[in-house]
Amino acid sequence: MPDHSFDEFVRAALPTLRRYAYALTGAVGPGDDLIQDTLVKVAGAWRRVHGDGNPVAYAKTAMLNTYLSAWRTRRRRPELVPLVDDRPGPDAYAGVDARDLLRRALGRLPRDQRAVLVLGFLDDLSDDQLATLLNRRPATVRSLRARGLAALRQQLAPEGVGGETHARS
Repeated sequence: MPDHSFDEFVRAALPTLRRYAYALTGAVGPGDDLIQDTLVKVAGAWRRVHGDGNPVAYAKTAMLNTYLSAWRTRRRRPELVPLVDDRPGPDAYAGVDARDLLRRALGRLPRDQRAVLVLGFLDDLSDDQLATLLNRRPATVRSLRARGLAALRQQLAPEGVGGETHARS
């Protein structure tokens, strides 16, 4: 007999899980794969999770652990070919371009730094909460955040700013 409470949970939590998956993976396809993997784990533990009373938190933790797990990094993924379009976009799409630039910059960060930034800014979690989720010390979380933000600043700096991006003669 199917468990209707799990179906209801999935319908209610899917928008939140989809947002986290997209923020962590940076793409819809891998995000959907991450959601599926997460929901398989949650379904397997549903009786215990549902009884404990916070299935969304369990699902978020399962998603983060799945994202950070080593087997996903070994998984073969197709190589992405960047779209080269040298035409300037209209101003109406400047916000979209900025979000895309940020998403790509986040995608180049190491997994731990990206997880700290995404979870810290999406859920406004404290260093102690992030440390608990990532099984790290709060000082390590602060270091990961600082290094991640520094890397983002360097990647997103306009040409010629910061000393590293200008051409040397």
